[in-house]
Amino acid sequence: MRWLIDNFSVVVDLTKTHLYLALVPLLIGLLIAVPVGTAIRGASWLRKITLIVAGIAFTIPSLALFVTIPSVFGLQILDPLNVVIALTIYSTALLIRAVPEALDSVPADVVDSATAMGFTRLRRALTVELPLALPVLIANVRVVAVTNISLVSVGSLIGIGGLGTLFTQGYQRDYPDQILAGIISIVVLALAFDLLLFLVGRALTPWTRQQRVRRAPLVAGQSTAPAPEEAS
Repeated sequence: MRWLIDNFSVVVDLTKTHLYLALVPLLIGLLIAVPVGTAIRGASWLRKITLIVAGIAFTIPSLALFVTIPSVFGLQILDPLNVVIALTIYSTALLIRAVPEALDSVPADVVDSATAMGFTRLRRALTVELPLALPVLIANVRVVAVTNISLVSVGSLIGIGGLGTLFTQGYQRDYPDQILAGIISIVVLALAFDLLLFLVGRALTPWTRQQRVRRAPLVAGQSTAPAPEEAS
Protein backbone atom coordinates (compact mmCIF):
# COMPACT_ATOMS: atom_id res chain seq x y z
CA MET A 1 0.00 0.00 0.00
CA ARG A 2 2.88 2.37 0.74
CA TRP A 3 4.14 2.12 -2.83
CA LEU A 4 0.66 2.90 -4.15
CA ILE A 5 0.42 6.04 -2.04
CA ASP A 6 3.93 7.25 -2.84
CA ASN A 7 3.49 6.70 -6.59
CA PHE A 8 -0.15 7.69 -6.93
CA SER A 9 0.48 9.99 -9.92
CA VAL A 10 2.17 7.13 -11.79
CA VAL A 11 -0.81 4.87 -11.09
CA VAL A 12 -3.22 7.55 -12.33
CA ASP A 13 -1.34 7.85 -15.64
CA LEU A 14 -1.31 4.07 -16.07
CA THR A 15 -5.01 3.98 -15.23
CA LYS A 16 -5.79 6.40 -18.06
CA THR A 17 -3.96 4.16 -20.53
CA HIS A 18 -5.66 1.09 -19.06
CA LEU A 19 -9.12 2.62 -19.48
CA TYR A 20 -8.41 3.61 -23.07
CA LEU A 21 -7.27 0.09 -23.96
CA ALA A 22 -10.29 -1.48 -22.22
CA LEU A 23 -13.15 0.86 -23.17
CA VAL A 24 -12.42 1.63 -26.83
CA PRO A 25 -12.81 -2.08 -27.75
CA LEU A 26 -16.03 -2.19 -25.70
CA LEU A 27 -17.51 0.74 -27.65
CA ILE A 28 -16.41 -0.70 -31.01
CA GLY A 29 -17.81 -4.09 -30.00
CA LEU A 30 -21.16 -2.50 -29.19
CA LEU A 31 -21.25 -0.66 -32.51
CA ILE A 32 -20.70 -3.99 -34.30
CA ALA A 33 -22.72 -6.33 -32.10
CA VAL A 34 -25.96 -4.34 -31.73
CA PRO A 35 -26.85 -4.13 -35.45
CA VAL A 36 -25.47 -7.59 -36.26
CA GLY A 37 -27.13 -9.22 -33.23
CA THR A 38 -30.43 -7.56 -34.09
CA ALA A 39 -30.20 -8.69 -37.70
CA ILE A 40 -29.38 -12.34 -36.98
CA ARG A 41 -32.04 -12.77 -34.33
CA GLY A 42 -34.77 -13.58 -36.83
CA ALA A 43 -32.73 -16.12 -38.81
CA SER A 44 -32.07 -19.19 -36.65
CA TRP A 45 -29.46 -20.73 -38.95
CA LEU A 46 -27.52 -17.48 -39.25
CA ARG A 47 -27.72 -16.97 -35.51
CA LYS A 48 -26.29 -20.43 -34.86
CA ILE A 49 -23.39 -19.89 -37.27
CA THR A 50 -22.62 -16.46 -35.82
CA LEU A 51 -22.65 -17.79 -32.26
CA ILE A 52 -20.33 -20.66 -33.22
CA VAL A 53 -17.86 -18.25 -34.83
CA ALA A 54 -18.08 -15.93 -31.81
CA GLY A 55 -17.48 -18.83 -29.45
CA ILE A 56 -14.39 -19.90 -31.39
CA ALA A 57 -13.05 -16.33 -31.43
CA PHE A 58 -13.39 -16.01 -27.67
CA THR A 59 -11.48 -19.24 -27.03
CA ILE A 60 -8.31 -17.91 -28.71
CA PRO A 61 -5.74 -17.12 -25.97
CA SER A 62 -5.28 -13.37 -25.53
CA LEU A 63 -1.49 -13.53 -25.56
CA ALA A 64 -1.57 -15.44 -28.85
CA LEU A 65 -3.73 -12.70 -30.37
CA PHE A 66 -1.44 -9.94 -29.09
CA VAL A 67 1.52 -11.62 -30.78
CA THR A 68 -0.27 -12.58 -34.01
CA ILE A 69 -2.13 -9.34 -34.76
CA PRO A 70 1.02 -7.27 -35.61
CA SER A 71 1.93 -9.60 -38.48
CA VAL A 72 -1.66 -9.71 -39.77
CA PHE A 73 -2.27 -5.96 -39.70
CA GLY A 74 1.28 -4.77 -40.28
CA LEU A 75 1.65 -3.15 -36.84
CA GLN A 76 4.59 -2.83 -34.48
CA ILE A 77 4.59 -5.26 -31.57
CA LEU A 78 4.46 -2.36 -29.08
CA ASP A 79 1.58 -0.60 -30.84
CA PRO A 80 -1.40 -0.22 -28.45
CA LEU A 81 -3.66 -1.02 -31.43
CA ASN A 82 -2.67 -4.67 -30.96
CA VAL A 83 -4.52 -4.74 -27.65
CA VAL A 84 -7.41 -2.65 -29.00
CA ILE A 85 -7.95 -5.02 -31.94
CA ALA A 86 -7.64 -8.15 -29.80
CA LEU A 87 -10.07 -6.91 -27.17
CA THR A 88 -12.45 -5.70 -29.87
CA ILE A 89 -12.59 -9.29 -31.13
CA TYR A 90 -13.35 -10.56 -27.62
CA SER A 91 -15.89 -7.80 -26.91
CA THR A 92 -17.72 -8.40 -30.17
CA ALA A 93 -17.71 -12.16 -29.61
CA LEU A 94 -19.36 -11.75 -26.21
CA LEU A 95 -21.78 -8.99 -27.13
CA ILE A 96 -22.95 -10.56 -30.38
CA ARG A 97 -24.26 -13.43 -28.23
CA ALA A 98 -25.77 -11.05 -25.68
CA VAL A 99 -27.78 -8.86 -28.06
CA PRO A 100 -30.12 -11.62 -29.39
CA GLU A 101 -30.55 -12.96 -25.84
CA ALA A 102 -31.47 -9.48 -24.62
CA LEU A 103 -33.99 -9.08 -27.43
CA ASP A 104 -35.46 -12.49 -26.58
CA SER A 105 -36.30 -11.12 -23.12
CA VAL A 106 -38.76 -8.60 -24.59
CA PRO A 107 -42.34 -9.87 -24.02
CA ALA A 108 -43.85 -11.32 -27.20
CA ASP A 109 -47.14 -9.47 -26.69
CA VAL A 110 -45.29 -6.14 -26.73
CA VAL A 111 -43.62 -7.05 -30.02
CA ASP A 112 -46.95 -8.21 -31.48
CA SER A 113 -48.62 -4.96 -30.40
CA ALA A 114 -45.94 -2.87 -32.09
CA THR A 115 -46.29 -4.94 -35.27
CA ALA A 116 -50.08 -4.54 -35.19
CA MET A 117 -49.65 -0.77 -34.90
CA GLY A 118 -47.78 -0.78 -38.20
CA PHE A 119 -44.19 -0.49 -36.94
CA THR A 120 -41.63 -1.59 -39.47
CA ARG A 121 -39.05 -4.12 -38.31
CA LEU A 122 -36.36 -1.44 -38.04
CA ARG A 123 -38.58 1.01 -36.17
CA ARG A 124 -39.80 -1.72 -33.84
CA ALA A 125 -36.24 -2.77 -33.06
CA LEU A 126 -35.03 0.79 -32.40
CA THR A 127 -38.00 2.16 -30.47
CA VAL A 128 -39.49 -0.89 -28.75
CA GLU A 129 -37.26 -3.97 -28.56
CA LEU A 130 -33.83 -2.47 -27.88
CA PRO A 131 -35.03 -0.07 -25.16
CA LEU A 132 -36.90 -2.89 -23.38
CA ALA A 133 -33.88 -5.18 -23.78
CA LEU A 134 -31.57 -2.69 -22.03
CA PRO A 135 -31.63 -4.35 -18.56
CA VAL A 136 -30.33 -7.65 -19.94
CA LEU A 137 -27.97 -5.96 -22.41
CA ILE A 138 -26.41 -3.67 -19.81
CA ALA A 139 -25.84 -6.64 -17.50
CA ASN A 140 -23.80 -8.25 -20.28
CA VAL A 141 -21.98 -5.00 -21.06
CA ARG A 142 -20.89 -4.88 -17.43
CA VAL A 143 -19.40 -8.36 -17.75
CA VAL A 144 -17.54 -7.43 -20.93
CA ALA A 145 -16.22 -4.19 -19.42
CA VAL A 146 -14.81 -5.98 -16.36
CA THR A 147 -13.37 -8.72 -18.59
CA ASN A 148 -11.60 -6.14 -20.76
CA ILE A 149 -10.16 -4.34 -17.74
CA SER A 150 -8.75 -7.66 -16.60
CA LEU A 151 -7.39 -8.71 -20.01
CA VAL A 152 -5.59 -5.41 -20.67
CA SER A 153 -3.08 -6.37 -17.99
CA VAL A 154 -1.93 -9.28 -20.20
CA GLY A 155 -0.71 -6.70 -22.72
CA SER A 156 2.08 -5.75 -20.32
CA LEU A 157 3.76 -9.07 -21.15
CA ILE A 158 4.54 -7.73 -24.63
CA GLY A 159 5.45 -4.26 -23.35
CA ILE A 160 2.17 -2.40 -23.83
CA GLY A 161 1.30 0.00 -21.02
CA GLY A 162 -1.48 -0.07 -18.50
CA LEU A 163 -1.74 -1.13 -14.90
CA GLY A 164 -0.34 -4.54 -15.86
CA THR A 165 3.03 -2.77 -16.09
CA LEU A 166 3.09 -2.76 -12.30
CA PHE A 167 3.03 -6.58 -12.39
CA THR A 168 5.93 -6.97 -14.79
CA GLN A 169 8.06 -4.25 -13.19
CA GLY A 170 7.33 -5.53 -9.70
CA TYR A 171 8.25 -9.07 -10.74
CA GLN A 172 11.46 -7.96 -12.44
CA ARG A 173 12.48 -5.91 -9.41
CA ASP A 174 11.25 -8.55 -6.94
CA TYR A 175 9.11 -5.84 -5.35
CA PRO A 176 5.84 -7.35 -4.01
CA ASP A 177 4.45 -3.93 -3.00
CA GLN A 178 4.38 -2.83 -6.64
CA ILE A 179 2.62 -6.05 -7.68
CA LEU A 180 0.09 -5.59 -4.87
CA ALA A 181 -0.48 -2.00 -6.01
CA GLY A 182 -1.28 -3.27 -9.50
CA ILE A 183 -3.76 -5.84 -8.17
CA ILE A 184 -5.52 -3.28 -5.96
CA SER A 185 -5.66 -0.70 -8.77
CA ILE A 186 -7.17 -3.10 -11.31
CA VAL A 187 -9.74 -4.47 -8.84
CA VAL A 188 -10.79 -0.96 -7.76
CA LEU A 189 -10.98 0.19 -11.39
CA ALA A 190 -13.12 -2.80 -12.38
CA LEU A 191 -15.48 -2.35 -9.42
CA ALA A 192 -15.78 1.39 -10.00
CA PHE A 193 -16.59 1.02 -13.68
CA ASP A 194 -19.02 -1.81 -12.98
CA LEU A 195 -20.83 0.44 -10.48
CA LEU A 196 -20.87 3.28 -13.02
CA LEU A 197 -22.47 1.05 -15.66
CA PHE A 198 -24.98 -0.19 -13.08
CA LEU A 199 -26.01 3.39 -12.31
CA VAL A 200 -26.22 4.23 -16.02
CA GLY A 201 -28.44 1.19 -16.48
CA ARG A 202 -30.75 2.33 -13.68
CA ALA A 203 -30.97 5.79 -15.21
CA LEU A 204 -31.82 4.39 -18.66
CA THR A 205 -34.45 1.94 -17.36
CA PRO A 206 -36.64 3.85 -14.88
CA TRP A 207 -39.61 1.54 -15.55
CA THR A 208 -37.84 -1.33 -13.77
CA ARG A 209 -37.82 0.69 -10.52
CA GLN A 210 -41.47 1.63 -10.97
CA GLN A 211 -42.39 -2.04 -11.33
CA ARG A 212 -40.62 -2.86 -8.07
CA VAL A 213 -42.35 0.03 -6.30
CA ARG A 214 -45.76 -1.15 -7.50
CA ARG A 215 -45.08 -4.69 -6.28
CA ALA A 216 -43.84 -3.59 -2.86
CA PRO A 217 -47.17 -2.22 -1.52
CA LEU A 218 -48.90 -5.37 -2.72
CA VAL A 219 -46.49 -7.60 -0.82
CA ALA A 220 -46.70 -5.37 2.24
CA GLY A 221 -50.49 -5.48 2.14
CA GLN A 222 -50.49 -9.24 1.89
CA SER A 223 -48.17 -9.57 4.87
CA THR A 224 -50.26 -7.31 7.13
CA ALA A 225 -53.69 -8.69 6.20
CA PRO A 226 -55.17 -10.84 9.00
CA ALA A 227 -55.60 -14.54 8.43
CA PRO A 228 -59.18 -15.87 8.12
CA GLU A 229 -58.93 -17.57 11.51
CA GLU A 230 -57.75 -14.38 13.20
CA ALA A 231 -60.50 -12.28 11.58
CA SER A 232 -63.15 -14.60 12.98
